[in-house]
Amino acid sequence: MTSAHDLVEHRRRAVALGALGAFGGELLARPVWANTQLPRIGLLFIEPPKDADGGGFGQGMRDLGYVEGRNVAYESRHAGGLPELLPAIAAELVAARVDVIVAGGPAPFAAARRATQVIPIVTVGGSDPVAEGWAMTLARPGGNATGLTVTYPDISAKRLALLNEAFPSVRRILIMLAPADVSRSDVGELINGVARSLNVQLQWLEVRETADFERAVVAARQAHTQGLMTIDTPFIVAQRRRIGELALRERIAWIAEFTAFGYEGQLMAYGADLTDLLRRAASYVDRILKGARAGDIPIERPTKLQLTLNRTTARILGLTFPQTLLLRADRVVD
Repeated sequence: MTSAHDLVEHRRRAVALGALGAFGGELLARPVWANTQLPRIGLLFIEPPKDADGGGFGQGMRDLGYVEGRNVAYESRHAGGLPELLPAIAAELVAARVDVIVAGGPAPFAAARRATQVIPIVTVGGSDPVAEGWAMTLARPGGNATGLTVTYPDISAKRLALLNEAFPSVRRILIMLAPADVSRSDVGELINGVARSLNVQLQWLEVRETADFERAVVAARQAHTQGLMTIDTPFIVAQRRRIGELALRERIAWIAEFTAFGYEGQLMAYGADLTDLLRRAASYVDRILKGARAGDIPIERPTKLQLTLNRTTARILGLTFPQTLLLRADRVVD
């Protein structure tokens, strides 16, 4: 019987073989569409987006007058939820000589940056580009990258406060993060400060592989943990269905950040609208295709944050949202 490890290894080798010659292609990277071909946009995600042209990004491009096959072409790649495959896939896009790479999240962006310092990159993800070291300033990042942030440290602290407001009886909360995408030092100070002010006890747990999710949630329940807050970077988001199943099974109240991927057992969610951010990323690509340098285009922070409450999950957990919070919600799922 073929093991899960063997399947991952087989796929890893297939992707790597498909990317042979990528580094030679980097030396030749240049816009080719001006000579007769269509501009080609490389899309890099950790898992499949909602549609082949990148979810809200494709709609944003259509709003700007771009029609696939007529005046734009897409090279879409994803890692099937396996972040270790991203470097080879990013190298494959470089070898394909795309004109712009759109990276959906910190891990795809990091892979794209390692693969090329020539091809412009537009990212949707991250929180502090200057602190992360890839931008000189938000107004003028420099280099070959720009894009939109999701500002998750501030949002995560706010989510903790919202969970406490909704259910003050939840006193023990597990904070789950993927260190491959974000370090605890990036988010810990703000979250710990809010927890102290609310007199909430936190348990921090890092997940590095898929088996960690089961162990984390079961251990949390055994420790009488009542709540779960995930730092929704790509590896976490790729496992959202599994997290939702585990949280419901162990009867733990889960507050997440994004709802663009579905609700998956979330009790609450608060964060940027990823579909909207991807739609806005299209304007960056448009400007680059028209001659702007990526490093000269200001980085944007999200302007639209959404609070989603899931009453179906609340009923399963035997919880009831306060009316004051229901009135403030942008979306209520029944």
